Amino acid sequence: MADIKYYDVLLRPVVTEKSMEAMSDKKYTFLVHPEATKGQIKEAVERMFEGAKVSKVNTSNKDGKTKRRGTTSGKTAKTKKAIVTLTAESKDIEFFEGM
Repeated sequence: MADIKYYDVLLRPVVTEKSMEAMSDKKYTFLVHPEATKGQIKEAVERMFEGAKVSKVNTSNKDGKTKRRGTTSGKTAKTKKAIVTLTAESKDIEFFEGM
């Protein structure tokens, strides 16, 4: 397993209707590095967003799809999604405020 730094763990936020509704419950959704653990995700969120305290991290893995173009076939990249729940006394993540 590769040595993943905290700034390499979070790739981008997931902006969908479902993830925006979950923000009222202090749940934020991110696409993360496929080899990142729950502990690494927790550390990355707490270090990158000031005042955020993580209470729980849920992850889901998605394998890449098989795609064909003529006789050549290949796979798309696998992804990992993390839903991060913050504690009640934690500050909100300002990145999502304008959305």
